[in-house]
Amino acid sequence: MKTLKSPFFWLILALTAFFAFYPKLGDNVTLRETLVLSAIYIILAANLNLMIGYTGYVNFGSIVFFGLGGYLTLWLVADHGWNVYLAVLLAGAMTSLLTLALGFGILRLRGAYFALATIGVNEAVKDFVSNYDPWGGSEGIFLSFSTYKAMGGAAHALWTVYFLIVAVMGLSLLVSWYVKRSKFGLGLFAIREDEDAAIVLGVKAPVYKAFAYSLSAFLPAVAGGLYFFKNGSVVPEEAFNLHLSIESIVMVMLGGQGTVTGPAVGAFLYERLRGLLLTTPSLSNFHLVIAGVLLLLIILFAPGGLMGWLYKRWPRVRGVLE
Repeated sequence: MKTLKSPFFWLILALTAFFAFYPKLGDNVTLRETLVLSAIYIILAANLNLMIGYTGYVNFGSIVFFGLGGYLTLWLVADHGWNVYLAVLLAGAMTSLLTLALGFGILRLRGAYFALATIGVNEAVKDFVSNYDPWGGSEGIFLSFSTYKAMGGAAHALWTVYFLIVAVMGLSLLVSWYVKRSKFGLGLFAIREDEDAAIVLGVKAPVYKAFAYSLSAFLPAVAGGLYFFKNGSVVPEEAFNLHLSIESIVMVMLGGQGTVTGPAVGAFLYERLRGLLLTTPSLSNFHLVIAGVLLLLIILFAPGGLMGWLYKRWPRVRGVLE
């Protein structure tokens, strides 16, 4: 009941409803394709924040969850005739379980060692998939046009998948908010501030970290499955694009790590900036350079991001935007 009384809960639902229905009102396909990218970025940033903002572990290879979800989903749909709804759930569950098993090992590392290890995991999975013939090797997996007939045709399927991606976006924000307010979240924050002290106080750090790592994988994997199903294909270069992992970190830092609102705001603003840069001929090849400069400026002058700046300037905002 406390959840229902919180204005922030209803704010998340309102944002999700806006994303879902605003482009549908005028059947605006262009707006839909713009917002679907924003939704994907918000999903990636909100879940990455569970590790960076809540636990204090920088994951440079978070895109591996998105890619694995895409591959597992299209493999189940294309080769085994699965319903896409069940396929994305199984893909998310399998990715999350694999991440949990991996987490108990890789999370023994800290700081730069963990960050470098996550890059290695992404590149290792990318190389494996690129040479795995059942998944199409370097050519990837492609869906036939007939796959969408069961969903009322391609046009109807695109709207259905869009609504599902927006729902995953809303769920990502709700999960982030719930974790932040939970006992589990307090344990993660204790690890972030001083892991050794947290262990002395009784926090089971290896378990907490591994479950946070696993939780941060589930919804991005589901989103990856839906996104690549919408596109009708998945290839290694796009599925495991390390640049998007780095950009996700920029989104989290831009909005404000450790907050729920920050990664969402940062992701939306960065997607708009990225779109502007890519459509400007003189700047299209420099968007990653600008992202790096932006990250450096945030670290130097606004480590709390946009939300940290808002909290300092207007403290009462914290009571509305968590």
